Amino acid sequence: MRILITGESGFVGNNLSIFLKEKGCAVERVSLRNKWILTKTAQAIIHLAGKAHDTANKSSESEYFEVNTELTKKLFDDFLNSDIKDFFYFSSVKATADTVNEILDENHISNPKTPYGKSKLMAEDYLLSKDLPHGKRLFIIRPCMIHGPGNKGNLNLLYKVVEKGIPWPLASFENKRSFLSIDNLNFIIFEMLNRDISSGIYNIADDESLSTNQLVKLISKTIDKKEKLWKIPSKLITKFALLGDKVNFPLNSERLKKLTESYQVSNAKIKKALGIKNLPISAEEGLIKTIKSFR
Repeated sequence: MRILITGESGFVGNNLSIFLKEKGCAVERVSLRNKWILTKTAQAIIHLAGKAHDTANKSSESEYFEVNTELTKKLFDDFLNSDIKDFFYFSSVKATADTVNEILDENHISNPKTPYGKSKLMAEDYLLSKDLPHGKRLFIIRPCMIHGPGNKGNLNLLYKVVEKGIPWPLASFENKRSFLSIDNLNFIIFEMLNRDISSGIYNIADDESLSTNQLVKLISKTIDKKEKLWKIPSKLITKFALLGDKVNFPLNSERLKKLTESYQVSNAKIKKALGIKNLPISAEEGLIKTIKSFR
């Protein structure tokens, strides 16, 4: 099986490429920086390339739409005119909701607030508006926060806080968050490639969700550090984050939201499609693997 991947040099692309090669697939990188040509003998294209959410809010809105929307539309049009069977578009749960009060599933009415989320949703809408030729499949993948060895992000920042013995000052915030291990993601994509699954939107997440306080405890236990959880009043922390929006502080409103909000994602639809009860590894197992890689 020959697979085309855009964004192959990124964290997800690199890991997925290695995984697919180990499974016997031929993987070919497609660059969208210049004129591209889709290999006629490929069975699927996995579109990972895109502009990630800039938590520092330094990117212009037009950048998101140029990359996440317009390039995706052009690539999909080429797919429709090719002999390739499957198109995987890596969107995001943020294409449907920036905040979640209950558990997010695919029936949620999309209403993103950020340019990132809007640009992803506009791409989704375009793909879904097109008639798929017989024999072709379209998968819109909406993953939550992906992590794994080699990934740098908020999880790594939290690890550094615990490693340095700095007390976690946001323990007064109670939340539940979904995570996605790169191992579970790789498993799901490979299975989708090789099974008779219907086109559609699929949320992707680990089976269990954890609170940030649980995550701090897990990091502490994994690296043999004493857990330090400080319950500073949440109102005081929120005021400090608002100041960080104006001054270059490590904590601003966007980062505080990412670290403390609840965001639970249902993976029931994809598991039903695959006919499985559980993903290969638990959320805790995946997180421990990532945490150990930081050392």
